[in-house]
Amino acid sequence: MTAQATTAAGATRSGLPLLGLLALATTSFLVTLTEALPAGLLPQMGSDLRVSESWAGQLISVYAIGSLLATIPLTAATRSWRRRSLLVMTIVGFAIANSVTALSSNFAVILVARFLGGVSAGLLWALMTPYAVRMAPAHLSGRAMAIALAGIPVALSIGIPAGTFIGIALGWRVAFGLMTLIAVLLIGWVLVKVPDFAGEQKGGQQLSLWKVILMPGILPVLVTILAYVLAQNILYTYIAPLLDTVGASGQTDRVLLTFGIVSLAGIAIVGATVDRALRLLTVVDVGLFIAAALLLTIGAVSPLVVYGAAAIWGLAFGGASTIFQTALIRAAGPAADTAAAIIVTVWNIAIAGGAFGGGLILQSLGASALPWSLLFLLIPALIIALLNRAFRSTGTTSAGVRAH
Repeated sequence: MTAQATTAAGATRSGLPLLGLLALATTSFLVTLTEALPAGLLPQMGSDLRVSESWAGQLISVYAIGSLLATIPLTAATRSWRRRSLLVMTIVGFAIANSVTALSSNFAVILVARFLGGVSAGLLWALMTPYAVRMAPAHLSGRAMAIALAGIPVALSIGIPAGTFIGIALGWRVAFGLMTLIAVLLIGWVLVKVPDFAGEQKGGQQLSLWKVILMPGILPVLVTILAYVLAQNILYTYIAPLLDTVGASGQTDRVLLTFGIVSLAGIAIVGATVDRALRLLTVVDVGLFIAAALLLTIGAVSPLVVYGAAAIWGLAFGGASTIFQTALIRAAGPAADTAAAIIVTVWNIAIAGGAFGGGLILQSLGASALPWSLLFLLIPALIIALLNRAFRSTGTTSAGVRAH
C-alpha cells in the first residue's frame, strides 16, 4: 500500500469515511439501475425496437451473462491492479454501455452494449465489498458493507420508479442518457473521495476457485443465493405483465416504488443486526419472500393485497445482499476475495436464469404462474438456511479482505 493510501485509510480509523462509502453506494446504485431499468420499460423498449416483451427481457439476461462470463477471469487478471483505477474503469464501462443503449436503434447493437455493461458490472461487484471493508475500521466493517450496498435498494425504491416515469414521459432513451451523466459525475467523486489501495502482490498465494467452493459452508450459501436470486429476478423482470393479471395494470411504477421504499427499511435493519443475528435474519428474510409470493397468487382479490405483497417483498430483499455476502465472507475467511468473485458469478447466473426462465413461464403458462414458480425455489432455500451452520452469527467479515 502506498503512503497516500495508508494515510487515507488511517484517517478513517476513528469512524467511517462516509463520503467515500457514499461514492461506493452511488456506484452500486448506478449498477443496479443500469441492470434493472429495462424491467420497468419493457413495453416501451420492445415497441420502439420492434421486439416482443419477452425478447426485450433478454436485455437483462445478456447483461447478466456478461457478468457471469467475465467476473472470475477478470478478477483474477486484475488482482494486482490499483483498486481505485480499476473502480473508475468499471464506471467508464457503464457510461459507454448506457450511451450506446440511449443512441442506437438496432436491437443487436444494444444487446452487445448491454453485454459489455454486464462485464463491467461483474468486475465491479467483485471489487465492491472488499473495497468497502478495507475502507473501514475492523469493528465497523459490516456497517461499511451495508452502506456501500445501500445503493441497491435506493435504485429499486427511487431510481427504477423515477427512471420508469422518465422513460414513459420523455422516452426510454432519455432515461439511459441520464445514467450516462450520473456515471460521468461519479468518476470525479470517486477520484476525489475514495482512497486508493494496492492490489495483491504478484506471486502471492491464493486458493483455487474449486478449493474455495468446497470449503465448509460455502456451497450451501451459494445454493441459497442461487435459489433466492432466481426467484427475485423472475418476479422483478416480469412484474409488469404479472400486475396485468392481478388487477394492477398500469401501476408498475407505484408497486415498484412501494417495494423499493420498504426495502430501505430492510437494509437498515440488517445493517444494524447482521453481525449478531445472521441465521435469524436469513430465515426471516426468506420466509418474508415466501409470504409475498403467496400473497401475489391471490393478488386479484384486492389492490391492497398486491401492495402488501410488494411491501413484504421489499422488506425481504432490502437486506438480502448484505446477509448473503456476510455469510459467504465469514465462511471463506482468508479466501474472501475469491469468494466475492464467486458470489457475483452465481448472482448473475441467477439474474440471467430468472430473466430467461421467467420469459419461458410467461410464454408457456402465463403471468399468473410466476408467483407459484417462486415457491419451488424459496422453500428449499428456507430449509438450507434453517439447517446449515454456514448462516452462523459469529465470526468476522473482514479477515480475508484485510489479509493483503
